Amino acid sequence: MKFTAFIELLKPITWFPPMWAFICGAITAGTALAGQWEIILLGLLLTGPLVCASSQAVNDWFDRHVDAINEPNRPIPSGRIPGRWGLYLGIIWSILSLVIGAQLGPWGLGATTLAIIFSWAYSMPPVRLKQNGWWGNLACAMSYEGLAWITGAALLSITASPSQPSLLFAGLYSLGAHGIMTLNDFKAIEGDQKMGIRSLPVQLGANRAAQVACLIMLIPQCIVIGFLFFIEQEIHAFFVGILVLAQLALMRYFLFDPIKRALFYSGFGVPLFVGGMMVAAFGIRNLGGQ
Repeated sequence: MKFTAFIELLKPITWFPPMWAFICGAITAGTALAGQWEIILLGLLLTGPLVCASSQAVNDWFDRHVDAINEPNRPIPSGRIPGRWGLYLGIIWSILSLVIGAQLGPWGLGATTLAIIFSWAYSMPPVRLKQNGWWGNLACAMSYEGLAWITGAALLSITASPSQPSLLFAGLYSLGAHGIMTLNDFKAIEGDQKMGIRSLPVQLGANRAAQVACLIMLIPQCIVIGFLFFIEQEIHAFFVGILVLAQLALMRYFLFDPIKRALFYSGFGVPLFVGGMMVAAFGIRNLGGQ
């Protein structure tokens, strides 16, 4: 087994969303970040290279038969990760995640434990939440956005727990991320149909699934904007609104041909969504973490 295959299995490109959500959560705590870099770096290590990476290894192991159809050059179906090493690496990385999470207090360990449970339940029979696009994408979204956000908010809060506005935004952006997860399903429609995986594009058809994904991304962001106005953070609400309008323009292009343009929207529309997360986090920060 080559090191390059091992790194490819852990998919570093996927680590960014939970690491970004962790930083957003930390910002909402309202405390000074200076002097807390060790906790921040440990949290980033946990959410990205450990928890997220373990979920990638677990998913690739249990998806090896689907990937043999959709993406046969991946490390496991291609044989570059031999035997059962894909499974072993998923187990080892999950245990490492729990060990590190235990160093971050009750909230850190609790969020890590839930994220690991979600990652295994998402991929492993007989639960295999990914068999249904509604439940599977929700589990991924909670792990990638909500739990990482909550971990950051709790670790840096003077009360050692997230504020209510921070928890609200963690939940809303998790729901919105459900739509983002659906974008990944358009490239695998053929293999999913053959393997009985009922992703939203398989259940609803590509066009209707694209419309649903867009609505799921938009509605939580609109609630965020309304809440920011409610707590008198009008400037932050305005800039989140600008980012939403930009997403609407890109969504219109995406909806004309969702199968071909899902990757385009992932590259240009999703960054606007996560940019809004940061703006909203600073809006909560202005409340002093209350």
